[in-house]
Amino acid sequence: MIAVDWGTSSLRAYRLDEQGACSDKRDAALGIMQVKETSFPAALESVVGDWLAAGEVQIIMSGMIGSRQGWLEVPYVQCPVTEREISEGRREVTWDGHRAIIVPGLACRGPSGVVDVMRGEETQILGAMSALGDGEHLVCLPGTHSKWVAIRHRRLVSFSTHMTGELFALLKQHSILGRLMTDPSPDTNAAALDEYFDKGVVRAREPGGLLHHIFGVRAEGLFSKLPPEAASHYLSGLLIGHEIVSVQPNPRMIIPLLGAAALAARYARALTDLGYRPRVMDEDCAMRGLYRLCTGKGTRI
Repeated sequence: MIAVDWGTSSLRAYRLDEQGACSDKRDAALGIMQVKETSFPAALESVVGDWLAAGEVQIIMSGMIGSRQGWLEVPYVQCPVTEREISEGRREVTWDGHRAIIVPGLACRGPSGVVDVMRGEETQILGAMSALGDGEHLVCLPGTHSKWVAIRHRRLVSFSTHMTGELFALLKQHSILGRLMTDPSPDTNAAALDEYFDKGVVRAREPGGLLHHIFGVRAEGLFSKLPPEAASHYLSGLLIGHEIVSVQPNPRMIIPLLGAAALAARYARALTDLGYRPRVMDEDCAMRGLYRLCTGKGTRI
């Protein structure tokens, strides 16, 4: 079978055998924002066409491909939700003799009644469910729009979204802060950059609020207390720190992290700085979640 994690900026495809073991994996910069509305079949075949030609017929996809801007808008399933209820919300697309299933996203309402949504992260969580085990968990999925998902006895209860990654990119590329930033040279001391990241994380616990703290990046740079090559690391720590502080995780819980290895490691460092216990998990959990939704059984790790 073919499992596809298709997001806004990229597409990741896995070829799985009947037991769920991955025999091949491919990445392409073919997110839904790079593909015209009528070109999704061609984009998919450009990545997995040889797998289809070799006889693969089962295809399951998740992520923004099921959004309003994607191949087919698949309605959100309302939390709290189980794996079975997510599976029941799947929809089918067909083209040129092929068919594929698209997984629905999730929606929930926060304590104030404001709606929150996700697409794609639900499959990562389902893929990690066996490793998480029963009980209560608060899972962090770092990314452009980070998610914090509350799980209770294998049921996805609620979640919150934080635009941390996108805000970092906007501030670095399009704000006055970026004018004081330079990229580190190859011989820059990596440990020193990590220390500035840590300082940003710890700063998030101090009074003043996020907007005041952000301007401090510029002020510290003007008075040579923040080297240009370290400014982006400090800003990253500051934003991630504020995200974690706003969530207020239970300090007695271990915080599982699901996401790309480099970003998960950065969140693990920030959580440790703030006194929490992180657990970095397999970044290919989406593959296992898609396998579960397609076959109704777990994968071989």
